[in-house]
Amino acid sequence: MNGSETTDKAVVFEMDGLRVYYGDFPAVRDIDLRVRTNEITAFIGPSGCGKSTVLRTLNRMNDLIPGARVEGKVLYHGKDLYGDDVDPVEVRRRIGMVFQKPNPFPKSIYDNVTFGPKLAGTDADLDDIVEDSLQRAALWDEVRDKLDQSAMALSGGQQQRLCIARAIATKPDVILMDEPASALDPIATQRIEELMFDLKKDYSIVVVTHNMQQAARVSDRAAFFNVDVREDGARTGVLVEFDMTDKIFTNPTEKATEDYITGRFG
Repeated sequence: MNGSETTDKAVVFEMDGLRVYYGDFPAVRDIDLRVRTNEITAFIGPSGCGKSTVLRTLNRMNDLIPGARVEGKVLYHGKDLYGDDVDPVEVRRRIGMVFQKPNPFPKSIYDNVTFGPKLAGTDADLDDIVEDSLQRAALWDEVRDKLDQSAMALSGGQQQRLCIARAIATKPDVILMDEPASALDPIATQRIEELMFDLKKDYSIVVVTHNMQQAARVSDRAAFFNVDVREDGARTGVLVEFDMTDKIFTNPTEKATEDYITGRFG
């Protein structure tokens, strides 16, 4: 799953000197990292260290937060993601998002999957989109005979896979996942992890997780974030170390990384 042969893959995201502010407060600062194609990149670290904040910069979700401001460089396939000519709606079509808590719309399974393509004005066959997206999300066999039923009747794990299918339906290039299995039981979590590993053949995936074992199992690269506490008590997220996952977990460069991985942190 990991290995040096992946280092020559093309860069999808390039962050240089990234800082995110909420009002005057710097939530994260000086983030430099690269996300590569057809890999799973995991963001790990304690609560409040800015993992989700950095994740949200990759599809401009922070734009929706009053007072949020992004500084530094965030390139997507070499293009400035925050350039004046960039449409945030198009960004979110190309860069799908799956949230911590399954959030299906209170509609049928079919309408959940077709919502994005309809919004984008697709002229493709909606039935084909639904079947393909649910197949890719490993859900088709379970719901093929009840597509007109409410998505809210599905189990938590099924709802999360439906949300992944909904993200896939708009034909994205990247899938962002913010703790996609934290609300699920171990069996449903395993299904999501297997699905992630399968999806990386076609997508680049960035996942925020508190689960060290999960990060070790599924990711190719891992970024360890920590909290820098100033004298006045203000807490800012910083990137401590970013490397191949096997190196992060077996031979980290920074002592703080080792302390967190081995449970000696804090």
